[in-house]
Amino acid sequence: MTFGESIKTCFGKFVTYQGRASRSEYWWFQLFNFITCGCAGIGSLPATAVTIRRLHDVGKSGWWLLCPIVPIFFIFGKSQEGDNKWGPQPES
Repeated sequence: MTFGESIKTCFGKFVTYQGRASRSEYWWFQLFNFITCGCAGIGSLPATAVTIRRLHDVGKSGWWLLCPIVPIFFIFGKSQEGDNKWGPQPES
């Protein structure tokens, strides 16, 4: 997924917490979020939604976001191959 596709996808799924987000979608959007909003934008709704979808992509519940440090290990992880209970594997 490219930088532009990531931004378009994340704003299209502004508060969608269902489904999965590929690693590239997550990191491109976080870069955009940091450039445009700085550290103040880290807690924005689209950033929260894409983080939850990223956790789903590695096979974890979005509730892991409530743990202060643990989600960081999952966010860097590889996507689960194939479908999981949160949906089909996203295209990179």
